[in-house]
Amino acid sequence: MTRSLLQPEHLALIEGGVGVSVASRDRALMPDLVRALAARIEPSGELTVFLSGADGASVLANLRDSDAVAVVFSQPSTHRTLQLKGRALSAAPAAPADLALVRQRRDAMFRDLAKIGFDERFAQGLLHFDPQDLVALRLAADSAFEQTPGPRAGAAIATAGPRPVGAPRRDANGGPAPGARVPALESVPASAPGLPASVPAAAASATPARGPRPAPSLGAIRHCLEGATPGVIATCAPDGTPNVSYLSQVQYVDEGHVALSFQFFNKTRANVLANPRARLIVIDPAHGAMYRLTLRYLRTETAGPLFEHMRAMLESVASHAGMADVFRLLGADVYRVEALAVAHGEPTGLAEGPSRLAALRAAAARIVACADLHALLDETLAALHEHLRIEHSMLLLLDRAAGRLYTVASRGYPASGVGSEVPLGAGVVGVAVKEGTPIRLSRLTSAYAYGRAIREAAAREGLAGAFETEIPFPGLVAPRSQLAVPIRMAGDTVGALLVESTEDLRFGYDDEDALATLAALVGQTMHVLQQRDDLDAAHGPAAQPGPASPDRAAAGRDGTASAACEPAAATGEPVTVRHYPADHSVFLDGDYLIKGVAGAILWALVSEHTVTGRTAFSNRELRLDPRIPLPEIGDNLEARLVLLQRRLVERKACVRIEKSGRGRFCLRVERPLVLQQVG
Repeated sequence: MTRSLLQPEHLALIEGGVGVSVASRDRALMPDLVRALAARIEPSGELTVFLSGADGASVLANLRDSDAVAVVFSQPSTHRTLQLKGRALSAAPAAPADLALVRQRRDAMFRDLAKIGFDERFAQGLLHFDPQDLVALRLAADSAFEQTPGPRAGAAIATAGPRPVGAPRRDANGGPAPGARVPALESVPASAPGLPASVPAAAASATPARGPRPAPSLGAIRHCLEGATPGVIATCAPDGTPNVSYLSQVQYVDEGHVALSFQFFNKTRANVLANPRARLIVIDPAHGAMYRLTLRYLRTETAGPLFEHMRAMLESVASHAGMADVFRLLGADVYRVEALAVAHGEPTGLAEGPSRLAALRAAAARIVACADLHALLDETLAALHEHLRIEHSMLLLLDRAAGRLYTVASRGYPASGVGSEVPLGAGVVGVAVKEGTPIRLSRLTSAYAYGRAIREAAAREGLAGAFETEIPFPGLVAPRSQLAVPIRMAGDTVGALLVESTEDLRFGYDDEDALATLAALVGQTMHVLQQRDDLDAAHGPAAQPGPASPDRAAAGRDGTASAACEPAAATGEPVTVRHYPADHSVFLDGDYLIKGVAGAILWALVSEHTVTGRTAFSNRELRLDPRIPLPEIGDNLEARLVLLQRRLVERKACVRIEKSGRGRFCLRVERPLVLQQVG
């Protein structure tokens, strides 16, 4: 019986605030699934599960023909999950005394959902029930399985013996043999609420107690496929045993197909390879309504755009838990959606944001009007704020040689973070750039709880040595939504836009499309500006060595005069500029300033200035300077100069860089410099 199969921690899980899912199957081995409300272990050792008779009408109807049943319990905040398989014994309307227990367990579930950021509106929608519709389903478990995400997902915990699940006599499809008696629901009166005497298999997706409701399109429930709430899939083995698994990803492919992540749930995969039919429940992450999808497995993709996008999404979560080598996608299982119906609650669309087309038009006009990279960075983030109402944003560029992204502009944070770095492949933005695909996470508290669950499971299996060092979130201390979009220039990924929010579900598919369009425009504008500066530098006069004359001014090729690079007397206490050639780190009076290519640029400039007194320089000569380790292709020199310029301003340094024309700039030094090269 159930109690004898389980350890105390399993019993506590079942009787706590957990999500409960029940699966059955019909005579043709078509699985079905319903989300239940609570469970109780009886003194006899049997299990009672409480569910809505209307929501579970088709699941209960299946049990009139076959007693095979699977039940999964999962705690949202930890993803601790347990699956029981066995036999349905009886079903009856819940007694009045049962209502207090169901409400108690529901309140415990409310509290657990709140730990990972789900509000009361979602919890109420998800767990709403009609007391008159409550059914008590009595079960006897024959086996128990570990279902917590991780290396042991699907492993058997205990079994009552070799007896097959279900009725003793079966036909070739695992159904009841002709004349066999299946007593699973014979004790339920035909008039029991939500339990019609029979439900045709063709009506398995309907909810007879309420009457059929219009089926939404897959595109209309795309917001339910965000990963903010895990999908639940029911499959059936050839011997007639149902199986239930929670999924980390349900990916919208097109109006007729979805892709499910294939990671640890090997039983699900084995089942669909043998019996390609499945049922999937997805949940509206804002309102708690549920939708039941009837699926047919088509294929598994292990390469290509779909697989790479899903892998990148998974990797972005894994990197924050330090599990890139453990928590990985094995395949993208593609299914055809044969039917879609409302399974629970009332369909409610998410609130509409600003018009994306109007916002794109306004933002594009600002971007293409930018005359230099400095303006482009600021105008891009300003456009996101003013036209798309995005409060927190960053623009990062890629240092491919160092394998890192560096922040060149930000908006909405207490500190700018200019010069901060993110390793390529780390976090949402690092993975987006590494894989060249947008990454959008809509409920980060829940997503990272899933990652922690796998990390802990892997640690129990002795795989802790495979973890990377866990990294802090960039930007906001605790973001609830993030969207990172790569920026491409002339066919190469050169950086990314990263936007964040303290709100759950802040960024949807439309936001992703809008930012992808803006990122493409930013990349194209960067390319045009770089080509123009390169052309000006190649045809214009290079800065001449020697002290600059007070009356000499640089002029751009457009004929406009720029500010003269007039040398000014450096006064005050000397400042020590310390340079470490190993990584080109630069310190001012012991305070870290910058490193990498930007650090090498600064050291070259102050070295030249200290020896010759020069203040006028050109981009062209920096590209030719052997002291500066620029890559041969895609050097992005202008971005390094902008980074250096902003970092000097932010640190209130006694050295400044000021643009004096296209491809030209001035060095301003306010205090005497003492140079020290270390190592």
